[in-house]
Amino acid sequence: MDVLFLFRIKEHQEEMLRNEFPENNFLFGRKADDPAIESSEVIVTYGTDIDESVLARAKNLKWIMVASAGMEQMPLGQIANMGIQVTNVRGIHKTPMAETMLAHILAYRKKLQDVYAQQSRSEWNKKIRGTELLGSKALILGPGAIGGETGRLLQAFGVRTYGCNRSGRQAEHMDEMVSFEGLLEALPEMDTIISVLPSTPETKRLLGREHFAAMKDTALFLNFGRGDLYDEKVLIEGLEQGRPAAAVLDVFETEPLPSDSPFWKMGNVTVSPHISALSGKYVERSLEIFMPNLRAYLDGRTDEMVNRVDPERGY
Repeated sequence: MDVLFLFRIKEHQEEMLRNEFPENNFLFGRKADDPAIESSEVIVTYGTDIDESVLARAKNLKWIMVASAGMEQMPLGQIANMGIQVTNVRGIHKTPMAETMLAHILAYRKKLQDVYAQQSRSEWNKKIRGTELLGSKALILGPGAIGGETGRLLQAFGVRTYGCNRSGRQAEHMDEMVSFEGLLEALPEMDTIISVLPSTPETKRLLGREHFAAMKDTALFLNFGRGDLYDEKVLIEGLEQGRPAAAVLDVFETEPLPSDSPFWKMGNVTVSPHISALSGKYVERSLEIFMPNLRAYLDGRTDEMVNRVDPERGY
């Protein structure tokens, strides 16, 4: 069986896979136009290089392993029609992303940008006044693996965590839960609002002008999910009016962020170039999910494969 990797992995990782699964033919570091597309039963990809033309050539394809949590760039309708199984690496981003978000939250609350600016001016000024996280409230949109880990870290600082999902069903490391329907009512109480939501029909433009207007004039908003959560013009308007007070953005409607975007020059915005999930352990953790799934697939235990994705729902 041909297993096609559409990206490179390290030599010792290639050797590990060949030793663990000697009955399979692994093809590493290929491109989507490689002739092996036609014979491969399994394709491992970051997802961005799988389009309808690739699927049309993939006559033998049974399973796509996506080394990413987001699926919105893939032709999910055609994948569903072809009956192709899809799994992803949901959960491996939780450590680097949660750590990054906590770092931004602490930097904002402790006024570290002001400290750095003073140092650049060789200025000694003790008038900087940060605030504590203890006793504050944080709302996490999308309290799954990433949101849950973020909640766990925030709780260690004495933050009361509120999770928000479609149903309002309880999630790990959340003190309270609200549904999407109750979001507007909950926002005025929150000191920190974090989104790690994926892009789905339900989440696109979930936040509107009324949601930002409902935030505190001291609230910090972070978007580390997807850039289509709101119309960027609406967020810019809200920031200019002081609700929220500031934003940390790791994702955008258009990436790379255009050089003429107002976000670049807004003093209350931190632009992060979609790097929060990057880690030296990314591929290692991806393979830790892929290898047990490959063994289950080969043994005919596909129902035991983890991180299965419903192409019709997109998650």
